[in-house]
Amino acid sequence: MKTLASYGLWLLILVTCPILFVGALVVWAVTVAFDRRLRALHLYACAWASLYTYVFPYWTVRVRDRGRIRDGATYVLVANHQSLLDILVLFRLYKHFKWVSKESIFRVPFIGWNMSLNRYIAIRRGDRSDAQRMMAACGAALEGGSSIMIFPEGTRSPDGELHGFRHGAFTLALRHHVPILPIVLDGTLDALPKHGLTLHERADIVIQVLEPIATDGFADADALRDHVHQVMATALARVRAERVGAPRNRRVAAR
Repeated sequence: MKTLASYGLWLLILVTCPILFVGALVVWAVTVAFDRRLRALHLYACAWASLYTYVFPYWTVRVRDRGRIRDGATYVLVANHQSLLDILVLFRLYKHFKWVSKESIFRVPFIGWNMSLNRYIAIRRGDRSDAQRMMAACGAALEGGSSIMIFPEGTRSPDGELHGFRHGAFTLALRHHVPILPIVLDGTLDALPKHGLTLHERADIVIQVLEPIATDGFADADALRDHVHQVMATALARVRAERVGAPRNRRVAAR
């Protein structure tokens, strides 16, 4: 049954993406003239991505302390990265932000086209000049009032542990005087490991929003990065301990 459900989910994604992309085009056409930051289109993208986590019967997704992301505030959101599913489940925040993601994803039909339509920000890994362009694009988004979402590890963790952070997100926060808002994810590696596209066993997925961290008092990006890493590592250990001991028969819980 799990194998059939896995195939069914991939089939659902293949069938619905072209249809839902047409919906994205309609939302964009109707709202772009007055919605400068494309907030409505991003909320549509949240619903599109969340559809798949709602319908898959073997996953629970719990979002904790979503209210710490204040509407109207601007942040550099940073999350740990365990799986391709992280992108889907982080849309469950239903908060406005611009993704920073590797360029290859923008070339995926319908999904990548929707990312371009939303003016999310692409980055070519290993290209220093493109990294400068990405930083400038992120800065423009922040100055325009849009938060940005970055995986500071730069790639998926192969073992679910928190690995070293790159400095880009923290440089942006200091440069533009906006707080870092850390988010800890756990459980997505159980559902879809780094290598392969086979959806595995049941997954109890937790998204824990932490308190914003003001950049005042940090001498440089390295100091801020190290502090945020320590905060997230502590939170991940706590979330993992609670998740392992939690009952697994709840479908979805969020607050």
